[in-house]
Amino acid sequence: MLRTQVVIIGAGPSGLLLAQLLHRRGIDSVILERRNRDYVEARIRAGLLEQGTVDLLDEAGVGARLHREGLVHGGIELSFGGQAHRIDFKALCGRSMTVYGQTEITRDLGDARAAAGASVFYEAERVALSGFETVHPRVTFTHHGVAREIRCDFISGCDGFHGISRRSAPLGAIRTHEHAYPFGWLGILADVPPVAEELIYANHERGFALCSMRSTARSRYYIQCTPEDRAEDWEDARFWDELRARLPEAYARRLVTGPVIEKSIAPLRSFVAEPMRFGRLFLVGDAAHIVPPTGAKGLNLAAADVRVLYEALVEFYRTGRESLLDGYSARALARVWKATRFSWWFTTLMHRFSDDSFARKMQLAELEYLVESEAAAKVLAENYVGLKFS
Repeated sequence: MLRTQVVIIGAGPSGLLLAQLLHRRGIDSVILERRNRDYVEARIRAGLLEQGTVDLLDEAGVGARLHREGLVHGGIELSFGGQAHRIDFKALCGRSMTVYGQTEITRDLGDARAAAGASVFYEAERVALSGFETVHPRVTFTHHGVAREIRCDFISGCDGFHGISRRSAPLGAIRTHEHAYPFGWLGILADVPPVAEELIYANHERGFALCSMRSTARSRYYIQCTPEDRAEDWEDARFWDELRARLPEAYARRLVTGPVIEKSIAPLRSFVAEPMRFGRLFLVGDAAHIVPPTGAKGLNLAAADVRVLYEALVEFYRTGRESLLDGYSARALARVWKATRFSWWFTTLMHRFSDDSFARKMQLAELEYLVESEAAAKVLAENYVGLKFS
């Protein structure tokens, strides 16, 4: 039998980040992950970081490569009516965003975990959580055919929407809220220079488009598609033509195309489970909430959960007090719901929902107000870069 202070389920960025922060404060943890490390680090995910997330990675001691290679963005472009309008985050609220891929964050954190010689059980199977309503939680699993058991003080569920952690909550103790959007995003990754230095969010009669990037030589592009679309039905040339059609002419002319190295379709939904604590089991990130990617909140919300739980665990092991642990769910959910609201609003504003001419005129009127009113632009900016912690 193994003994540790915190068992972390999931070796994605939130699980690895929590483990690294705890390690630097002398708190032991063991990570269980059902996939192998190569699979985890190869997953294509988000790459736009709030300053608060960057600060937390610095505190974890893994920010050096991020600062060397990350791209700092002081604003975004909103495109509608054939014109692009810049929202200047730096001028409006004094903060910026940083482009740095989630795959790179996971790699940096995985390297730090390995360098520390700390435990990660990749390819852990049959994971089961029990006893978390008591002071002696227990986690059992099978690793390479050998049955194992870990006794711990706390369990952190960082294993995503489909993981075991949320499913382990007592029946009737959890309430979920969900909204499905009637479209998806067809996304591609290509080794071509980005069409612009900052992100372009395009509202077009043909549907939404987003021009993003992972570096100065790798671009990430998305277009709104129907739920019935299949990625394999979209030849590269068809995608590039459709993206070009949804951009202002100046950007369409400068768009560089090339072979697509990854193509996939993601459905859009909002999902929140509450509470996020069950005794000594804490849900973190996608295990508790999902937001549409329009507002770049998914990874940043997970990092915010990590911050709240990390501070609570440090207080407990330093003083024995449980006040921050008791407040974890309420504090995390307050931020989650605000980010969920922003992601829902921005998604509703930028996508084509129907042929309703009134709805279309309302979108355009609100977009015009956003770019004409400093007060309205500031509301967008402060939500996009991340609300400050209370």
